[in-house]
Amino acid sequence: MLLVDTNVLLDVLQDDPEWADWSISQLRAQSQVHELAINPVIYAEVSLSFSTLEALERVVEQMQLTLEELPRPALFLAGKAFGQYRRRGGTKAQVLPDFFIGAHAAVRGWPLLTRDASRFRTYFPGLTVLAP
Repeated sequence: MLLVDTNVLLDVLQDDPEWADWSISQLRAQSQVHELAINPVIYAEVSLSFSTLEALERVVEQMQLTLEELPRPALFLAGKAFGQYRRRGGTKAQVLPDFFIGAHAAVRGWPLLTRDASRFRTYFPGLTVLAP
């Protein structure tokens, strides 16, 4: 499995002029090697681009994305990573979506496809991050 971050999916769905080509090529290449997965956090973030549940579900199916639940160890790790973020001066009061995404990939031992590697590499140093 490979976890696909929200920004990669939005690049494709919104035909981002700067990133769509990179994201499309990465999704195509990675789908030859890995089953592509998302989690409920990614699903919720991507849902903002759709007016109906049915439209989102069609795209998830067409892109052959598997929706994987967050295991409890990932939830725990997300909280611990957020605690590090706060101790380092982070100002957000709620656990950020990236911590759930990174922890999920880290706990499962899956690579993460993203354009925003910095936070993932900082808080999940053992995670394989595929990024430009």
